[in-house]
Amino acid sequence: MKKTKTVHPKETHKPKRAFITGITGQDGSWLADFLLGMGYEVHGLIRRASSFNTERINHIYQDPHIHGVHLFLHYGDLSDSSGLFKLLSQVKPDEIYNLGAQSHVRVSFDQPEYTGEVTGVGTIKLLEAMRETCPKARFYQASSSELYGGLDCPPKGYTEKSPFHPRSPYGVAKLYSFWAAKNYREAYGLHISNGILFNHESERRGETFVTRKITRAIGRIKVGLQKSLYLGNLDAKRDWGDAKEFVKAMWMMLQQKTADDYVIATGKTYSIKEFLEVSFGYAGLDWKKHVKFDERYLRPSEVDYLLGDASKAKKAFGWHNETTFEQLVERMVDHDFELAKKEKKSVS
Repeated sequence: MKKTKTVHPKETHKPKRAFITGITGQDGSWLADFLLGMGYEVHGLIRRASSFNTERINHIYQDPHIHGVHLFLHYGDLSDSSGLFKLLSQVKPDEIYNLGAQSHVRVSFDQPEYTGEVTGVGTIKLLEAMRETCPKARFYQASSSELYGGLDCPPKGYTEKSPFHPRSPYGVAKLYSFWAAKNYREAYGLHISNGILFNHESERRGETFVTRKITRAIGRIKVGLQKSLYLGNLDAKRDWGDAKEFVKAMWMMLQQKTADDYVIATGKTYSIKEFLEVSFGYAGLDWKKHVKFDERYLRPSEVDYLLGDASKAKKAFGWHNETTFEQLVERMVDHDFELAKKEKKSVS
């Protein structure tokens, strides 16, 4: 009997086509890297602005007029349903990854309506566009550990069955998207999976997020460009993983025969104070000499503790994290120290 060969995406004549919202963000850029490496043709949604915001994907972007290019960018917005309909009609993707959002939790308190429109209602608009134009595509919805709100956490961490209690406009908007995705899966039989990702960081994290804010400050303090770092609550605990590993889990979900919802987490939690101790200590600095408190960074309702249990994902498709907390922190510090040295050189 002739053996059937398993065909890798790279070996097919017609590559799989993926559509990513939020491609210029941390997760979108790592996902684009990963999918291109798997032989995909990648299409990304970007918002038109007077200045470019493509730093995270500049290393993989090429002029679309060049033969053999596999990354294409399209102007659009999650608030524009007609534009999304038109784009999906043209691209006809095999997989859709909805990573676009106003994703800063503290900012969501200042811009609750915008957060709800883009992070919440934007998902419905994208789901409708998919349902009408490419219903056979597979859809990944980026959910968040902020759904849980840090309340009544089980000893081993939150699971897919844990109750939700969002404590920010961002969390509320993500909860709307979670149930919208689940409803479209059940009502229309679409292949839609929710990835409930706990905090995941990298050197591509936005500089206003606390982990990157810390490592950027360390680099600038080391080279003499900064003296103090202002933060809010240092006791909040998070389950921090490597964004590079988490985006692989997104792809793995969409390769499953049946769509489902999965928690992706490391199963370990650390406080912001512990992040400071590891990062400043690695850089040879005493964080207590540089970190100052600023109440403006406190949230009206705080999420004190988040810990995830990814047992379901490990059992279903073998996902597990490999990078330790210390390795992740050190990689970020190294990157931002090099960035600070270049910054110092440019101003001197």
